[in-house]
Amino acid sequence: RGGAEEEAMSEGRIATELWVMGHIRQCIARGIVATVVKRGDDWGGAVVIKLNLIGPGFKVLTQTRDIDGNTAWMQAKDGAVMTEHDADEYIARQMARDPDLWVIEIEDREGKIPFAGKVV
Repeated sequence: RGGAEEEAMSEGRIATELWVMGHIRQCIARGIVATVVKRGDDWGGAVVIKLNLIGPGFKVLTQTRDIDGNTAWMQAKDGAVMTEHDADEYIARQMARDPDLWVIEIEDREGKIPFAGKVV
């Protein structure tokens, strides 16, 4: 084990890979289309959600922590609906800064985020 893995385990956090795969399985069980577009670091990678609103466009949300240290989601561009091209460019800029990112695409007309954590 090395750096991020030891840190995650000592803080009682689970590996990002397990967290993502568990949430993907929950989505599938609820009939929500959720796909891993890009795998990040198995232990310490943050998650970006590309939320396909199936018609109006896309929203992008980045995993963060709230003031209490709980998982939360920050909306890109103040929650604006974007074209797929703009969403992909935004995500590409995020990946250029952090190659450990996981990118998950979710399809939901209502814009619900089926992953744990509140939108901040």
